[in-house]
Amino acid sequence: QLQASGGGLVQAGGSLRLSCAASGSIYAINTMNWYRQAPGKQRELVATITSDDDTDYTDSVKGRFTISRHNAKNTVYLQMNSLKPEDTAVYYCNAVIREQRYSDASQYWGQGTQVTVSS
Repeated sequence: QLQASGGGLVQAGGSLRLSCAASGSIYAINTMNWYRQAPGKQRELVATITSDDDTDYTDSVKGRFTISRHNAKNTVYLQMNSLKPEDTAVYYCNAVIREQRYSDASQYWGQGTQVTVSS
């Protein structure tokens, strides 16, 4: 349902752009999120974008990361600039999707994409 891409290895100070496309039966997509999980740490919410394009970020990425969405493509992006070694993690996309007009919304997860920032 959610396919993430765009991870990779980059030097500190570099940039990466993650993408996550939703597919299948979709009537509407509500909130879309990016999470990350570093080795030995809990998964944390990195950035959120609502259906009204309101955004929010965890403090450690404010001013460096930008979340956006393309509704016609059912896709969410995470532009990551000025990357730091502490940004190294597996990044997961997450979305709340309503499959039919009168169905309940459900939460879906992408498969994760590795981001590694070398010092």
